[in-house]
Amino acid sequence: MNFPSSIIYIIPILAVWSGFAFVWFTKPTNNDNIKLLLAFSGAFLLSLTFFELLPEVYDGHHPKIIALYILGGILMQVFLEFFSKGAEHGHMHFHLKENKFPILLFLSLCIHALIEGVPIHDNDSILYGIIIHKLPIAIILSIFLINSKMKMSATLLFIAVFSLMTPLGSFISTSPWVSDYGHLLTALSIGVFFHISTIILFESAQGHAFNLRKLIVIILGIGIAYLV
Repeated sequence: MNFPSSIIYIIPILAVWSGFAFVWFTKPTNNDNIKLLLAFSGAFLLSLTFFELLPEVYDGHHPKIIALYILGGILMQVFLEFFSKGAEHGHMHFHLKENKFPILLFLSLCIHALIEGVPIHDNDSILYGIIIHKLPIAIILSIFLINSKMKMSATLLFIAVFSLMTPLGSFISTSPWVSDYGHLLTALSIGVFFHISTIILFESAQGHAFNLRKLIVIILGIGIAYLV
């Protein structure tokens, strides 16, 4: 299914605001279902990266250069997590001071979301992966922001700008002045996807204990990604 370009820009925004609205209206207290959704999203996004992005980015390009950019994406995400404390994969170990806007968390999440948008315009399947990844992250982020002592206006500003970053990344990647480097930017985003997906899969279970429900949703995520 080929989405119109306007839909490609709108859907990631709606995914973020849907997560925020879900938290605002339901006030969820059980995190187990959110963790399962997070595990599914990690498996789904990682599988789509293998099935769709990797073959495409290596096709006709120097393999070592592509590999360097993929590794660079992994290192970039590791660097961003020094400031976000792992919010990109559902870990909110961030402590806010009263009425203080979390600028480092904000910037790191925005950069992450910007990179996520790069491969969407060339691959509609990746749009599904980004949406399913964004929804649980937006829920966890919204729970954190709403429960903090930050002003609601600042919370809404955070969510609004964050929701725009992925479409902005998609828009920038289609610009003529970066089109010649699109495969390199895609390789960078692959590294980011690799890092966050594997962290989600291997650390979402408390104490790394065996979890049958988690295993089932991971297998389901891989299977659906294969069929997309």
